[in-house]
Amino acid sequence: MRKIILITCMIVISAIAIFALIGSTQAKATEAKSSVGSANKAVAYYFHGTFRCPTCLNMEKYSREAIEANFKDALQAKKLEFQAINVEEKGKEHFIKDYQLYTKSLILSLVKDGKEVKSKNLDKIWEYAHNKEKFIEYVTTEITAFLKDS
Repeated sequence: MRKIILITCMIVISAIAIFALIGSTQAKATEAKSSVGSANKAVAYYFHGTFRCPTCLNMEKYSREAIEANFKDALQAKKLEFQAINVEEKGKEHFIKDYQLYTKSLILSLVKDGKEVKSKNLDKIWEYAHNKEKFIEYVTTEITAFLKDS
């Protein structure tokens, strides 16, 4: 009789654990879907390698300054974000192929429902790399146009 009660208790506890696990998994899946669904934003990626020359460091600095100074509301609302990424780090190499990178680059990416729908390489950053004012003006103008087209 004790064995029957013990086995019954174990079955009930196992069933409760399984239902709790299923419920937890479904809740996580729903949460993931809702966070992906609300992930409509633009991302400004500055891609670089491990070796950083002064010009490359300045381009990242100027990009960040342009975005932080001119897009405060979009940054706070999570409609725009800035990321500096070393494409030589493990797991980041795919960006080279994804964006056909051949040098340090500033890429704008529009993400809707968790998927990139368009991107643009701001290839004139090298042309303005030694002129902070023109660099920031160029990046600001390009991001403004990119966000309007979104």
